[in-house]
Amino acid sequence: MVETGAFTIFVASIFINNILLANFLGMCSFLAVSKEIKTASGLGMAVIFVMTLTSGLNYLVYQWLLIPTGLEYLQYIAFIVVIAATVQLVEMIIGKVSPVLYYALGIFLPLITVNCAILGVSLFMVIRQYSFLQSLAYGAGSGVGWCLAILAMAGLRQKMKRSRVHPALEGPGITVLIAGVMALAFIGFSGMVAM
Repeated sequence: MVETGAFTIFVASIFINNILLANFLGMCSFLAVSKEIKTASGLGMAVIFVMTLTSGLNYLVYQWLLIPTGLEYLQYIAFIVVIAATVQLVEMIIGKVSPVLYYALGIFLPLITVNCAILGVSLFMVIRQYSFLQSLAYGAGSGVGWCLAILAMAGLRQKMKRSRVHPALEGPGITVLIAGVMALAFIGFSGMVAM
């Protein structure tokens, strides 16, 4: 079996196996925060940072702490603790650097802790038996893919404010419809690279 390179994993996790549009993880904050590009980009950057950092930290926790002590069954708890600590760090940084963005993100910033996409990246990393470099590439690529998807949705939703939409589809209806079409487009790439 040929080992997949870190760059291939990075690119594949953005376009081919997009964590949001191919695996449908992290949809709640994607649909809720994608109303404006500025807010979506702020949350997208936070997700990139958290996914990259937690995938590396969770790899180290799993390989150097849980496996040697025979506590692999505690991976969910350990991963969530690492994710929660990282999100707290990001929340404090955004609060100091950009209070406007901090208040615009509101409850969704601390909810990154329970974003299933971030936990999913750590669990996929273990299931696929990635190395440390592959785990970082997968975390960063998944974060970039999530950010790309939310920015595309925010751009489309802002454009739709100035467009005529059938009254039956206004609001959540058209948003879910667009998310479905975006997901179909990304799923079209699936199978191009085995991860």
